[in-house]
Amino acid sequence: MRYRSTRNESEPVSPAEAIVMGIAPGGGLFVPAEPLIPFSPEQQERLREGSYQERAALVLEPFLSDFSREEIDDCLRQAYRRDRFDHPAIAPLRRVSPDLWFLELWHGPTAAFKDMALQLLPHLLSRAARKCGEDLEIVILTATSGDTGKAALEGFKDVPGTRIIVFYPAKGVSEIQKRQMITQEGDNVHVIAVQGNFDDAQSGVKAIFNDGTLKITLAGLGYTLSSANSINWGRLAPQIVYYHSAYQELRAQGALEEGEKLNFVVPTGNFGNILAGYYAYRQGLPLGRLICASNRNHVLTDFFKTGVYDRRRPFYRTSSPSMDILISSNLERLLFELSGRQPKKVQRWMEQLAREGRYRIDLKTAAAIRKLFWGGFADEEKTAAAIRDTYRDYGYLVDPHTAVGKAVLDQYREATGDCRKAVILSTASPFKFNGSVCRALFGADAVRGKSEFELLEFLSRETGLPIPEGLNQLDKKPVRHRLTAADGEMMKKMLLMLLSFRP
Repeated sequence: MRYRSTRNESEPVSPAEAIVMGIAPGGGLFVPAEPLIPFSPEQQERLREGSYQERAALVLEPFLSDFSREEIDDCLRQAYRRDRFDHPAIAPLRRVSPDLWFLELWHGPTAAFKDMALQLLPHLLSRAARKCGEDLEIVILTATSGDTGKAALEGFKDVPGTRIIVFYPAKGVSEIQKRQMITQEGDNVHVIAVQGNFDDAQSGVKAIFNDGTLKITLAGLGYTLSSANSINWGRLAPQIVYYHSAYQELRAQGALEEGEKLNFVVPTGNFGNILAGYYAYRQGLPLGRLICASNRNHVLTDFFKTGVYDRRRPFYRTSSPSMDILISSNLERLLFELSGRQPKKVQRWMEQLAREGRYRIDLKTAAAIRKLFWGGFADEEKTAAAIRDTYRDYGYLVDPHTAVGKAVLDQYREATGDCRKAVILSTASPFKFNGSVCRALFGADAVRGKSEFELLEFLSRETGLPIPEGLNQLDKKPVRHRLTAADGEMMKKMLLMLLSFRP
């Protein structure tokens, strides 16, 4: 398997090169250059019978063609260790009704789904760098809307040959998310707040990657840049695994017939998590629809309905901050795949987005997208109701992001009449967003005057559920990172300042 750019006809690169480079020349994203081959019946059976790690090896092997099976297995062993994940299934399914399951993707060290990829990426990247003969120290540069930052920091902490710098919106993450980042330990980690929203932080990071002069300066200092955001293929590929794993687990339980189609509901911001489902479909996953669940920042919902992507709209901070995004970067990959793999067309759309803040896709591409995808959104009131109703009806506790997924699934079933079996991707522990969860369940008076850390104890006491280890006593840890950048230019200056000094 080789990888090409979504925006031009540049020479395809190897998997290792794509992982190390992060972003393709000219600002495009790497996508598989060759068609994906669906799994054979024999491979499907092996997926069904295997552990999560064994399923992951089978799914990832075609995407990592310059890695040996032994190398892949070793990376997976290090990533999905029992001392890092608190459930032996890694990504367990919770059945709440005969036709609905929640896929829990938050049993890793940071209590969010980003661990599923970011515990693996550092091991892939370090091996990829050696394969590419890279002798410069790799600087992982990432913007986060909340959970990516902590998961990346935890994954790359003290990994030899790497440094990591995370930018986060100063007022766009929860107190727990912020505290997880600013208390992060590790000699090679840096955390910087950005005055603005996630899109401002992400735009600043993209500008750094596209600054050729800056890259030359960094090379002179002994560094090369790479990314841990979902724009890096090495970050996206591990997410494909849990779609296959969920389906095969349901087959193994006898909940699905052979070839029976299954709907997946995905709380979505930057579009990487749901895009992984599309690539699983390309590998032969019997997929019904991918249901894209957005919050009040519903730029994707409008796009699916109209074919127009328009980020020129108010930005809202919500109870589901990891979805507070107006520029969904990974959508570019889907546009490339479903527009006939025409890089000039994708390039034109991305230029229009950067220049005008909007673009309109052609009718054929829009029809291809609607065949597989359906979009809906839930405002704050509906999100709170979904938290409350899910706990009342099923005795199952969900965080606000997952609640958005439940609310949108209900909309989808009512709008389409499609009531086939569905899996909702549960993207974070409810304890990570305990303020919103407690407010929905117990009312504003129960929350008033309590910090997020006091609410951890309150929620555990009221529900009988344990606080995840990564969140317990978080407020007692010392703050280690206090830097703030006003804008993209300041982000560049701070990057140079931090990298001019070696620990």
